[in-house]
Amino acid sequence: MTAVRGPVIELRSDGDLPAIHDAVVVDPGGAAVVCEVQSHLDDRHFRAIALRPTQGLSRLMRARLTGAPISVPVGQPVLGRLLDVLGQPGDDGPPLPPGVTRRAIHQPAPPLSGHRAEIRLFSTGIKVLDLLAPLAQGGKAAMFGGAGVGKTVLVTELIHAMVTGYDGVSVFAGVGERSREGHEMLHDMRNYGVLDRTVLVYGQMNEPPGARWRVPLTALTMAEHVRDAEGRDVLLLMDNVFRFVQAGAEVSGLLGRMPSRVGYQPTLATEVADLQERIASSERAAVTAIEAVYVPADDFTDPAVAAISTHMDSTVVLSRDLAAEGIYPAIDPLRTNSALLDASVVGEDHARAAAEVRELIEHYNEMRDVIALLGVEELSRDEQLLVGRARRLRRFLTQPFFVAAAFTGMEGRGVAIADTIAGCRAILAGECDDWDESSLYMIGTLDEARAREDARRAKAAA
Repeated sequence: MTAVRGPVIELRSDGDLPAIHDAVVVDPGGAAVVCEVQSHLDDRHFRAIALRPTQGLSRLMRARLTGAPISVPVGQPVLGRLLDVLGQPGDDGPPLPPGVTRRAIHQPAPPLSGHRAEIRLFSTGIKVLDLLAPLAQGGKAAMFGGAGVGKTVLVTELIHAMVTGYDGVSVFAGVGERSREGHEMLHDMRNYGVLDRTVLVYGQMNEPPGARWRVPLTALTMAEHVRDAEGRDVLLLMDNVFRFVQAGAEVSGLLGRMPSRVGYQPTLATEVADLQERIASSERAAVTAIEAVYVPADDFTDPAVAAISTHMDSTVVLSRDLAAEGIYPAIDPLRTNSALLDASVVGEDHARAAAEVRELIEHYNEMRDVIALLGVEELSRDEQLLVGRARRLRRFLTQPFFVAAAFTGMEGRGVAIADTIAGCRAILAGECDDWDESSLYMIGTLDEARAREDARRAKAAA
């Protein structure tokens, strides 16, 4: 080594230069520091980024070239385990067996000709999601939102909804997560009884940027092995993909690259594409991705947000205004969309119901300024009816989550898509015009709302 600058290490090679993305190991007294080659400075010197803290490293220490990219353990031995970016256990379990299969974290995206053409929808049981942003097996869905609007809760609810009725392997990538969140996820998976077919991969926020940058690749590599070698479907969950971009920007700055728009790395689009295009389905099995994406300062024009959204089949936008009104999940019905919301995929009835719900809520949003200034009484009778239906629709699309039951005191609800469409149709047709809005708030099916309304009327008449 010729220089150590934080997580950036400069080295001199006595022979040929290693390839970009090759692993380099510095082993001072048994504490191996794994690095990844990032750039060639000249015909003898190169620069690498460390995936471990570099305290204790110094110039003139010798490093070992591995001649291959970083590889991580895959297959059955990693199921039920919590691992770090290098595939080393971070839970209280035994070490992985010495003969475990390993796979390089850098792999090419599968060719388009090998992708599965068939579209199979996921039913999540979350009304607003199934209605307005249906998810497909083998697709990619992203939950966009600022801080504190419910991204992690929504992703956790999706885990609960899918693992109970999902015959496959789940891989969770915690990118820049807090250690508390990792322990909570491990505890939840044990409680759900699905830990034996789940892999948790974490790169904590106190780790070097190189580790946080490569955690999604580690998790994706384990998912690809399950898809390719075992022929089993995989559910890949990432929280939070923005921190992957953020870590890449840190690495880019440390390597001395000129920043691009808003200070992001010039390779932003390439890095996001290299990750997202590997998430694909083969003829044998599918990799389905659900990703949480932090939106800095609620700015949806941010370059990182724009780069990630272009790769998604379903885009779910969480609104701070809806969260402030107590509408949970705080999913914006107008900005949330899916490429799968097409009559040829979901059916004519579903597509028409979603369009009518959006149209009515959009009309209500346009009228809100008039209502705030003049009051709803100044509207015509027809307009008052439409406003009332829109408000009831918004409340019907709320529901209590299973994973939030301990905090809300309400038992979670899962609703079939047919019941969701039937409920929306009834509200749009005016069947609930004389119901109290509270009867539709935080319920499952319309039958539950009807029972609540009947109980309210009986109590009022008593």
